[in-house]
Amino acid sequence: TMPRKRKLLAQLSALQSNSSFLPFDALENLNATPDGDSSPKSSKYFAVEKKISSRLEADFFNQPCISLAKSFLGQILVRTLPDGRELWGRIVETEAYLGGEDEASHSKGGKQTQRNAAMFMKPGTLYVYQIYGIYFCVNVSSQGEGAAVLLRSLEPLRGLEAMRELRSASRKGPTKPLKDWQLCNGPSKLCQAFGIDKAFDQRDLTQDAAIWMVPGRDLPGEQDVVATTRIGIGNRGEWAQKPLRFYLRGNKFVSVVDKKTEREMAAM
Repeated sequence: TMPRKRKLLAQLSALQSNSSFLPFDALENLNATPDGDSSPKSSKYFAVEKKISSRLEADFFNQPCISLAKSFLGQILVRTLPDGRELWGRIVETEAYLGGEDEASHSKGGKQTQRNAAMFMKPGTLYVYQIYGIYFCVNVSSQGEGAAVLLRSLEPLRGLEAMRELRSASRKGPTKPLKDWQLCNGPSKLCQAFGIDKAFDQRDLTQDAAIWMVPGRDLPGEQDVVATTRIGIGNRGEWAQKPLRFYLRGNKFVSVVDKKTEREMAAM
């Protein structure tokens, strides 16, 4: 009986080594190259991985603005470029814009225009607008009339070389290569690095083929999230003081750190 048992064991281990259903970590390692980039074109496991990392669905986006802004932290934004390269970035900083009475919101007073129409569309719709006539910012609509969340900063995870190319293409004159933490640490940098422009306005994150979100791995707890004032909203009275910006404490990819609030959190 011994040789038969050995033969069965050999068949079993052969089966295991041929199986394409590898654990997710193994799949990720197969795709990773030393600089954290990936080359999906060559890996036969990539199709399997795509199935595993399913996108965030409509019910995730369908929550009140502040709760969505916090829930985004730790989730992953994925973008497929026209040449097939895939970019991944972990969301580390957001701002909530509540519409209605929020003086800093593009939809304050419930005012709907051609420009801000996406803010009134179903939760999970992208609202992309331009600042200074050149830079773009990307928001995601939430529950609530005219409410949306600004994506402020990402921690780049995959496709960093492509992000560098896209960022340097939009910078003038000879420039130093950007460090990893500089690629997406601000709303317009994030849009440059991910190739997001006005063409993405009104797209649906639950349906789009070029941009979506997947669940993050280790999501932050309440104690990891700093709540502080929004940036660059100028003279908006009490609304300039409300803690509607959220970021991951201690994350070096955040655009602006609020040391005072962090010290208060630590004291508590």
